[in-house]
Amino acid sequence: MQGSWSIPGARLGASLLGLSLLFAAPARADLNVGISVSATGPAASLGIPEKNSVALLPASIGGHKVNYIVLDDASDTTAAVKNARKLIAEHRVDVIVGSTTSPNSLAMIDAVAEGETPMLALAASSRIVEPMDEKRRWVFKLAQNDAHMATALVESMTSQQVRSVAYIGFADAYGEGWFNEFAKIAEARKLRLVANERFSRSDTSVTGQVLKVLAARPDAVLIGGAGTPAALPQKALRERGYKGLIYQTHGVANSDFLRVGGKEVEGTLLPVGPVLVAAQLPADNPIRKVALDYVGRYEAAHGKGSVSTFGAHVWDAGLLLQYAVPLALKKAQPGSPEFRKALREALENTRDVVGCHGVYNMGPTDHLGFDQRARVMVRIDNGAWKLQP
Repeated sequence: MQGSWSIPGARLGASLLGLSLLFAAPARADLNVGISVSATGPAASLGIPEKNSVALLPASIGGHKVNYIVLDDASDTTAAVKNARKLIAEHRVDVIVGSTTSPNSLAMIDAVAEGETPMLALAASSRIVEPMDEKRRWVFKLAQNDAHMATALVESMTSQQVRSVAYIGFADAYGEGWFNEFAKIAEARKLRLVANERFSRSDTSVTGQVLKVLAARPDAVLIGGAGTPAALPQKALRERGYKGLIYQTHGVANSDFLRVGGKEVEGTLLPVGPVLVAAQLPADNPIRKVALDYVGRYEAAHGKGSVSTFGAHVWDAGLLLQYAVPLALKKAQPGSPEFRKALREALENTRDVVGCHGVYNMGPTDHLGFDQRARVMVRIDNGAWKLQP
């Protein structure tokens, strides 16, 4: 017919394919999350549950597939820095989660600031995010500040009529940070610090330090350690007949500490994140539901009683990313400097994100964002954690 036209089948198929390619939506870039934890070395009892928790994190966020690249820093600061640089330079990650310990997290700050890559630190020292400056603006923290927990400890001590306290802590940033924060609050509450001793995470004996502590005759002893190494001075104190109260920090809140400490850690008092006693929290506590969800998932994979507060920090990192990534995606795509900057901004403006450890409300000068809901006091009773009133 005059004026009519036709396209052979092969040409028609090719044309339609070309049109479909022309108008197809661009491929979504994967979100790359770098993770550095201390899965081996002295801090392994903390890093292993963190590593285990990565498998529980979401496979996609905001419609983008998530790739989790997990490296072990072996509890070593030099390795932690190498991991951070490798994740940024080779894996081109959009965000870093880690590391396990305060010294390692502090050591990584320069690398993430230079790479303009947000970092969600899993360690406790307030120095990781304070004082805020051009480098720390790239760093956020998921573990309660030592100062935050020290306040709960001092309140417990005064309620127990403690008048004098001896301190024995790690000879690193964790032990020093805890002593400084505790000393300030203790002085304000008229508690006398009668001894200040240090030991290394890898030490096998603390006899000299313990003898000095005993000579000071304190009403209570605070051990500023983390993981299984923190059991060493406590066992030594009990073996030498110390009958006073012993306090630990939230750095020992895992089942390995209970296993290694045995009967010598019975009666220990410490502040912890609410997740450790999630089932004992009041029904109206906003953290209870979120914490029980994580506990159920972790114990389904690793056995009843295996959960610790440390793995829950990684779970909270996932919750924060699920909040912040969709906001950052409105401005840029993963894999770009613009996206990393947008993600940093979104994290800094986190509002009312309920995690296993507390409710996150961050700001330009507060890259943790916790209030008093992020801590509870517990007592070790018959090899288990018991919530204290």
